[in-house]
Amino acid sequence: MNKKRFYYLGLIVFIIILGIASRKYSTLLPDFVSDYSGDTLWALMVFFIFRFIFPKHTIFYTAIISLIFSFVIEFSQFYQAEWLNNIRNLKYAGLLFGYSFLRSDLVCYTAGILIGFLFEKYFKN
Repeated sequence: MNKKRFYYLGLIVFIIILGIASRKYSTLLPDFVSDYSGDTLWALMVFFIFRFIFPKHTIFYTAIISLIFSFVIEFSQFYQAEWLNNIRNLKYAGLLFGYSFLRSDLVCYTAGILIGFLFEKYFKN
C-alpha cells in the first residue's frame, strides 16, 4: 500500500472512531451536534474512501462522486421493499444504507464532503 493510501486509511479509521463516539456520547454533545454529526462524518468518511480507492483523481472529481454516491444512498431510502428493509435491519448495513429519507441528511452529506474537499485542498501537505 503506498503512502497516500495509508494516509487515507488512517483518516477513514479516525472518522469511524469519531462517528461511533458521536453516537455513544451523544448525550454529552449539544443537540445540534448530536443530531447531525453522524451523517456529516459518514459523508466525510465516504469522501476519504473514494480518495483511498481513486488517489490519482482530482479532489473535485472525488467530491462529485462522493456526493452522487451519498445522494443515491439517501434517495434509495424511498424504496422500502421487504427484502431491502431486511438488509437495512442488519446493524452495519443499516449504518451504510440508512432507514428513511431525510432532507437534512442531504445537507449533512454536502457539508461532510465539503469539509473533506476543503481539507484536501487547503490543509493537506
